[in-house]
Amino acid sequence: MKFDIFLSICQTEVDGHLPSEKVMLHNFFDQVRLADDLGFETAWVAETHLSTETQKKTSQPVIPHFSGEIGLNTDILQLAHKVFAQTRRIHVGSAIRNILCNGGPIAHAEAIRTFLALHSLDENESRRLNIGFASGRFEFSNRPYGIFPRSELERAAWPVVKNKVLHEAAEIFLRLLKAEEVSSKDLKPQTLRPEDFRSPEQWQEALKAAGLSAQTQQIELSPRWEFEVLSVIPKETSLTLLDLTLGSHDPVLQKAVNQHLPVGVFNLSITPPEVIEQTHRRMQEHYHPDGGPWQRHYMPRTAMIFLEDSVDQARHAAERAWENYWKAMEGTLDPQKIAQAVGNSIYGDAQVVTEQILEKYHPDDRLMLWFDFNNHDNEAVKKSMSQFFEKVVPAL
Repeated sequence: MKFDIFLSICQTEVDGHLPSEKVMLHNFFDQVRLADDLGFETAWVAETHLSTETQKKTSQPVIPHFSGEIGLNTDILQLAHKVFAQTRRIHVGSAIRNILCNGGPIAHAEAIRTFLALHSLDENESRRLNIGFASGRFEFSNRPYGIFPRSELERAAWPVVKNKVLHEAAEIFLRLLKAEEVSSKDLKPQTLRPEDFRSPEQWQEALKAAGLSAQTQQIELSPRWEFEVLSVIPKETSLTLLDLTLGSHDPVLQKAVNQHLPVGVFNLSITPPEVIEQTHRRMQEHYHPDGGPWQRHYMPRTAMIFLEDSVDQARHAAERAWENYWKAMEGTLDPQKIAQAVGNSIYGDAQVVTEQILEKYHPDDRLMLWFDFNNHDNEAVKKSMSQFFEKVVPAL
């Protein structure tokens, strides 16, 4: 079993306390230095774009009850340079980099190649950057960059169309990462089909919005990005120190990205066990051959950790964290939601936490351990991290 750490840098109010941005970033680097000393393999960092506080002033606030910013990392590449400068062994990962905003897939491919060119200047450098990528959690981060419905059809079928936008972006992103010369005419056309929709009724609504016959079986979408042949620089950069992980459970997209480069898959949130195993079987068949045989640890799995001196203390910590989360996200408390969330967390003393991990996870899994969830007590977070490596890891 492999142990990574997930760091959210979430500047939300907890028990009336809202740390400054400077304090949040100081705590982050303090925790990542400790993670490096303890032996965590990868520090995965959440990514967010545009102020959620300001977004509350718009006509469609997405989290109107949330106080603060959902996250402070807007660029894993800048952050990774500083992490690598302050640590000795730990790798860095983005969880998850939005390749639709901030210039789109072309800009992201070029920025990552630039990072790798600088990172690999030291011939002895072996630490890796893992770019977890997807389309972002909140649509308001994408809309200023032109990612919104362009027609009646796209408005009617937007959840499906948005996924197709990610398909298009992922192909551009990966082919340019490989230093290919690409034009938009070289890309696979994106289409809507009946099987893309959750019900026949939704498909018929899309056809009606497009003014097409009810017997139509395919709708071709116009490209989101149109460009003549181009390639990104620097061109001589090696991808040796780069790993890639897709933040999508779409089986078609998981297969498509692995036609270009080896791309792992994130376990997204609370994923049912049957979906996890189905994904492993699929990836065994479709993982890009340049990555070798598929390994279970190519799918990082998030685990909320509440490790205290007693089970009661840990349960109380988990309940308080989840209560604060749901109140921030929805403005109310649902005891059933909180109980379910606590039940899906790993909580207890060292012995109980060990037992829960052995029960819930496969011995070859990679766990992204989340210690700072709704917790701004830097010393308490570091204590849990240390206890995990000193008391839990040896028992596993």
